[in-house]
This record gives sequence, structure tokens and C-alpha cells, in this order.
Amino acid sequence: MKAACAVIVMAKAPLPGYAKTRLIPALGAAGAARLAARLLDHAMAQALAADLGIVELCCAPNAQEPAFAMWRAQAGSVQLTTQSPGDLGQRMRTAFACRLEQGGDALMIGTDAPAIDAPMLQRAAAALHSADAVLVPALDGGYALIGLRRPLPELFADMPWSTPGLLDATRARLLDLGLRHTELPPVADIDAPADLQHLPPGWWT
Repeated sequence: MKAACAVIVMAKAPLPGYAKTRLIPALGAAGAARLAARLLDHAMAQALAADLGIVELCCAPNAQEPAFAMWRAQAGSVQLTTQSPGDLGQRMRTAFACRLEQGGDALMIGTDAPAIDAPMLQRAAAALHSADAVLVPALDGGYALIGLRRPLPELFADMPWSTPGLLDATRARLLDLGLRHTELPPVADIDAPADLQHLPPGWWT
């Protein structure tokens, strides 16, 4: 291992009617699920290629779905965990706390931002050598990656999740806490039909 920095990938099972539902009008339920599976595989492949430390696939509660079978089989390379109950903030807070209490730093990503690749993950991990937190902003006003050196539950309580104000609210919370953070260049999240233009060619056909 090059550094003690875990990568936590928060994911839903890529099932029709369950994953990427906002893309169903453009792709259909089956097409949206296929894209979700490709995004999941890409995120996991990049997390492993970054070679930073433990890669944790933190699954929505139906983690036993066959969609996760290929990653469950990679014992020793990938740790499968189940997301805690609660809203997104509660699930993120718990995942960070469980991982960080084992030592080292941690990065957390979803599966919606294919521009997050292994070199970007490595840059984010390096940023934590001199900052308390690192963010990769999303073009929609949220963030696609957050990294921490220690648990900071305040970053996940009473935040405007899934709104364009999330990034600014997170910056303000970090400032209020007297913490130093670093930001890498923004990336696109693939959430709505208009976002499909940001995918590599052929990803959703």
C-alpha cells in the first residue's frame, strides 16, 4: 500500500426501477440500470487502481442482491459493508466513523461521477497530508468526493442534501469549525438526462 487511506464507495444495487431513476425517461428502467452497473464498475475499478488502501463498497441495504456478486467475490481486495439506516447524512457519517476509527484517512465517493479516476483519488489522498478535509465539487452545486482525516459528524447534520446549496453549506460548516480544506477541480454528476452529455462516448447506448 502506498498510503493508509481507505476509499469508501457508496452505492445502490444497479437494479431496474431502483437505481438512476431520474434517467428512466431518457434510457428506460433497464437502460438506466445498465448505466448504473457501468458506473459502479468504473468507480470500483478506479478505487482499486488508485492503490491507496482498503476499498470499501458500502451498499444500500439490499447488499445481497446478485448485482454485487462480482465485488463480493474479491475477498481481500474489497470489503462489503451495509449502509446504516437514516438519511444520506446519517449514512455518510456512520460510514466515515466506522472506517476512520480503524486508523488512517478516508475518501468517500458515490458512483455518479465517472471523471473521478485513480489519479484524482491519489491527489485527494495526498491533499489530506496537509488539510483536514478534501472536496471534489460537482457541477450541480454538491460534491462528488469528500475526504477526512478524522470523524467530523458536524459535516453531515442538517445539510441541504441533493440541492445546489450543499457545497456552499459544507464550505461554511468547515469554516465555522476552524478547519482547513482543499478542493480539486469540479466534475459532473450523472443524475438527470441533461447530464448524459458528460459521459464517455458509448456509455449509455
